[in-house]
Amino acid sequence: MNPVSAFQAGPWPRSLRPLLARTSTLALLVLLPACRGLRPTAIPAPLPSPTQASTPVAPASLAATEVADPATRDEVVRTAISVFGDSSAVTAVDSLSDEPVWDIDVRAYETHDRVEHYVELFSNKARDRFSSRLSRGTRYEPMIRAKLRASGMPEDLTYLALIESGYDPHAYSRAAAVGMWQFMSSTARAVGMRVDWWMDERRDPARSTDGAIRFLGELQNQFGSLYLAAAAYNGGPGRVSRGLTRFAEELEGAEGEDRFFALAEQDYLRAETKNYVPQLIAAALVAKMPARHGLRIDTLPEYAYDSVRVAAGSSLAAVAAAGGIDGSELRDLNPALLRGITPPDADVWVRVPVGRGEGVRSALDTLPTDAVRGYRTAKVSSATTPTAFATSHGVSMKQLRWFNPDWRTTKKGRLVVGQSLRLPHDAALSYARDIPDPSLEKYGGTAGASSLGARGVHVVRRGETLGGIARRYGLKETQLKAMNGLRGSRILAGQTLQIRHSTKAAASKKNVTSGKGSTKAKSQNSTVKKSAGKTPVTKKKATSTKKKVAQSKSKKKK
Repeated sequence: MNPVSAFQAGPWPRSLRPLLARTSTLALLVLLPACRGLRPTAIPAPLPSPTQASTPVAPASLAATEVADPATRDEVVRTAISVFGDSSAVTAVDSLSDEPVWDIDVRAYETHDRVEHYVELFSNKARDRFSSRLSRGTRYEPMIRAKLRASGMPEDLTYLALIESGYDPHAYSRAAAVGMWQFMSSTARAVGMRVDWWMDERRDPARSTDGAIRFLGELQNQFGSLYLAAAAYNGGPGRVSRGLTRFAEELEGAEGEDRFFALAEQDYLRAETKNYVPQLIAAALVAKMPARHGLRIDTLPEYAYDSVRVAAGSSLAAVAAAGGIDGSELRDLNPALLRGITPPDADVWVRVPVGRGEGVRSALDTLPTDAVRGYRTAKVSSATTPTAFATSHGVSMKQLRWFNPDWRTTKKGRLVVGQSLRLPHDAALSYARDIPDPSLEKYGGTAGASSLGARGVHVVRRGETLGGIARRYGLKETQLKAMNGLRGSRILAGQTLQIRHSTKAAASKKNVTSGKGSTKAKSQNSTVKKSAGKTPVTKKKATSTKKKVAQSKSKKKK
């Protein structure tokens, strides 16, 4: 086969193949490189025939004609019309470069029924909302992709942030998961974020992305599958691990990413987790081909900044004034700073617009400490209520509480004499955010929902070991592993462990002993139960007393 024939038989779109088949060699040499916007170099060497397969083939010496200047699109269209009779070849060639590329496996699952459902949803009923979220994501996606690339993780995992929160740094779920990547406070701390009254790095796009990458990397190493890691990110690694063990026979033969879909077919994972990966795949399909799905995406300025190291307790208002920075812009760049000041216990990095870092640093260095600090202090000189103290110093009770989360009070609710309290400046308050304590964690959708512990679930805290948790609930480590489908002893902060049976085991261990101990335990258990309410003994005594009184009265009558 000659070079041009090989070129014509190449992997072109079906619409282009008839045109290439009837096109002259010269036209191909001139037109196709122009359509691609490339400078041709050399015609590929001819493919060896079957009889020449073992014979070395010398490189071709025939060079293609150089194009003096890159052709404009108008010139390409005119050339296409003169050669082909219409410009359809240009559209066909352009389509080669328009086809998106994914670094997660979406093509293998794009016909899955749940994936098709979400593609349809994002393209029609939820199109406006999905477009809005994608538009917001244009601000953060370059930063997220850069961090994923640097860590060796697939860049298209950026769409997890789209599914989790719509790229909203201030997203807050009913379960108290916060930020673009929807971290619970315990998990966030475990991956290196600061979460307390003063600062919540779950709201920081860059810091929370670092945490998400670290957590996803650990999960991928644990499960050996990106989609199982994503499912564990949503539903908890403990539940996914137990499911893989429980349904090992049903999952036999499934490999790679198919393992998630095989597990999702079982009646085990929550519906939200079953749909999580299909949503990720559908989001990646639609987001990379918005025009094909009828979406219009607006591009926002990229999330970029300089960083300045600022002293503890500094007011964001002082930083804005030092750099001549618009207050709303500075507030937007620092969503993790909750109370309008840097934490009183530590110097931190404050984000400022690109190009302003050196100027802000120099200006802050010339200011006295009192001019930069966001509050003044006052000592409690006499026993008084917090409300009276706040009123006497010209601040509201709420503002006083904001800046003094650890104030000390007596049993009667009065402030302890001798302590110093912070009194915020008005300028600092203008940057404060009215949000609840970030350290609080809720589970379930209602305030009256029972705790995880009452439901037989333990949430792993930082520093806890599997053996220690097992002993806490009266189990052996091997038993706890078996209950949770764990092969090793490694656990992650934020992971949930099933401990329901261990609670029962602990109770039975206390009640079931040998000999006299058994009788004693039974007696004590009975006493505890009776003390919980009106005991049968009390009722019996009351009845007996009433009878005696009645008998005494009858005797007197006689």
